[in-house]
Amino acid sequence: MNGPAELLRDFVNTYDVEGDTDELASPAELAVWLRERGLISATDRAVDDDWALAIGLREGLRSALRHNHSRDAAPHPMTSGLDAALAALPMRVTLAGGAPGSEPLSTGATRGLGLLAAAVLDAHARGDWPRLKVCAEDGCQWAFIDSSKNRSRSWCSMRICGNRTKTRAYRARRQQDTPRPS
Repeated sequence: MNGPAELLRDFVNTYDVEGDTDELASPAELAVWLRERGLISATDRAVDDDWALAIGLREGLRSALRHNHSRDAAPHPMTSGLDAALAALPMRVTLAGGAPGSEPLSTGATRGLGLLAAAVLDAHARGDWPRLKVCAEDGCQWAFIDSSKNRSRSWCSMRICGNRTKTRAYRARRQQDTPRPS
């Protein structure tokens, strides 16, 4: 399996804002997604409450990742959706292998979601959390890992979303500079 940052990126990207498509459109699809990543067993199922919790967690994470564009070291306020989702995922601190970690106290699909919440802590501990971002293009919101040296990347793709944004800004400037007929 990939690292915690990749797992979180993939989870946020289960909803494609631009295409309005959702890989987690039902509890059954949530269970498949969690199972494919080894977060739940082959016999675990998800119910409507798990599904609602997953959507709240995913969209709360998307909102939190918007704050990772700021170079400001001040903590950002947690969104109420993410706060509520994390509160519904009880965890305990462990010292497995001598290293501090967290483990979900739930079972089934809720445990799988708890493992996603634990991935936030793991990504932060590895220093990857600030590199997790969502595309600054409002119509996109695709999650990505900023691999630039100075952590300044704003778009999932400069070729597509960056170009769209810069072209719109250029056109807006050109319109302002165009004299109006009297």
